[in-house]
Amino acid sequence: MANETTVVHITHEAVGKIGGIGAVLQGFFTCKSYLDAIDRSIIISPLFTTEGSVSNRLGENGEVLYSSIDGLINSAYAPAFHKLENYYNTSIVYGRRTFIDELTGIKSSPEVLLIDVRHINKEITNELKKRLFEEFGIRSHLYESLWEYEQYVRLAPVAIAALKVLNAADESTIVVAHEFMGLPTVFAAILEPNCDFKTVFYAHEVATIRRIVEEHPAHDTMFYNVMKQAHKDKLYVNEVFGDQNSFFKHALVEASKYCDQICAVGNYVVDELRFLAPEFESADINIVYNGIPAQKITVAEKLASKAKLQKYCENLLNYKPDFVFTHVTRLVRSKGLWRDLLVLQNIEKQFQTQGKTAAFLLLSTEVSQRPSRDIYNMEAAYKWPVAHREGWPDLSGGEADLYTKIQEFNAQSRNIKVLFINQFGFNRKYCGNRMPEDMEFIDIRKGTDLELGQSIYEPFGISQLEPLAFGGICVPSNVCGCAGLVNDVVGTTEHTKNVLIADYTNLNNLNREDIEDLLQINRSMREQIEAKTSENIAQEIIRRLPESESEIESMIQTGYELAKNMTWDVLMKNYLLSNLQKIPNKIRT
Repeated sequence: MANETTVVHITHEAVGKIGGIGAVLQGFFTCKSYLDAIDRSIIISPLFTTEGSVSNRLGENGEVLYSSIDGLINSAYAPAFHKLENYYNTSIVYGRRTFIDELTGIKSSPEVLLIDVRHINKEITNELKKRLFEEFGIRSHLYESLWEYEQYVRLAPVAIAALKVLNAADESTIVVAHEFMGLPTVFAAILEPNCDFKTVFYAHEVATIRRIVEEHPAHDTMFYNVMKQAHKDKLYVNEVFGDQNSFFKHALVEASKYCDQICAVGNYVVDELRFLAPEFESADINIVYNGIPAQKITVAEKLASKAKLQKYCENLLNYKPDFVFTHVTRLVRSKGLWRDLLVLQNIEKQFQTQGKTAAFLLLSTEVSQRPSRDIYNMEAAYKWPVAHREGWPDLSGGEADLYTKIQEFNAQSRNIKVLFINQFGFNRKYCGNRMPEDMEFIDIRKGTDLELGQSIYEPFGISQLEPLAFGGICVPSNVCGCAGLVNDVVGTTEHTKNVLIADYTNLNNLNREDIEDLLQINRSMREQIEAKTSENIAQEIIRRLPESESEIESMIQTGYELAKNMTWDVLMKNYLLSNLQKIPNKIRT
């Protein structure tokens, strides 16, 4: 990279990891190649709450240097920040947040800027909205009643002004929009007449496509076949699925074609972006895969972690399973959790004839971490997490729906039982007395034999590959971006036992080449394909499960060899940094 390169990250995850973007930032700021190439990093976000103390403003490992909310002005930027606050009618929190990689010891402390957008000067915001329409065709009046849209438009002009205060507003500054949230600020950077910002849209997903896939009853089985044919027919999303412009995320992402560069976290994300509009066919879109951890362990270490998991299962289920299967994920429709149960049903049939047993640990919740005291009370009252009850502090609405399916599975199965652990944190403090005292989250990654992750929509899927280096069998679906990374590293997943790709978009040679016929694919057809595919996946899993320590050792070795070529450091050099270098310097006219 050029000297004194500054990268500005616009995101909603500036002070804590909420989802995938937070994991990406953690990867960036603890990656040697990124830190060597980028001289300065700044994270910008709305200030989501003014409650609490100054010590919590920037989250864990945060240091506040300026906060007008708290009367803290320990920064040389204080006078300029004060002027900016008066002009825009806002409050600013500025400081640093430290990111640490516990495995490598690498740490860094990027600057963090939080802006209170609740009372931003309306005239300034309206002027930006006017320019957004004139230059990018974004009709803000359709969306300004939606706070999810409005807050990020309000953020934009203040963010650009603050970058000037921070002396980070010239041709060496790259403004990166992490998803739709950062796009208004990127557009404001493009419009800024006195600065030569470089702009990047970092597509962690394509929101338009996520909505279509999740809402259609045939999900990925229908959509990706339709999109493939649409590419051949030179048709685009509005022509195939109707006008999407009422959806504010679509309007923002569709305008990302004006950025200097677009980074897409997976192969399908590239195809999805090209499906949005003809202009994306010529847009500068580059794949920038996410990284995964690559820690080398011994067979003894893996077996020690597995023994902890087996003991936990025995404490809960009164039997020690031969195998431990896992799925660590958010509880959202896109994760396709019903497919886990389909695969397990088929494994169960084979295990009954083979006399083998397993337990499936599903770590997933749609709410925040439950207090320890509630977990211990539920454990004592009705044996959580073997049993659950609807309502707080146990099952939320979506969790209750999933648990109904799990109960049905457990009632019918003999050799595999599902444990639904609807709690963040995998240790005794947060999961109850029946968990081994020395259990840590890393044990569920090291000790698992199989990690399922058969999503219907998954732009990348870091978690699906996290057990890879530890010899676990990883089963993402073909629409997961991480499947593309594996193929990129090994040529094809047929060359490794460690990764098994579940393809629920294969129509099994059905002659459907007309796009109207493909659009008729419904839930019934999807379920038929899922039944057949899950049976095949189950058979292949059984074939690959290691039966001896020598086989476990082989799985660890091949998994680690794969994973070490998928770390943040390797991928940062091979993808992101090389792509950023290609952004041309602006020429003033």
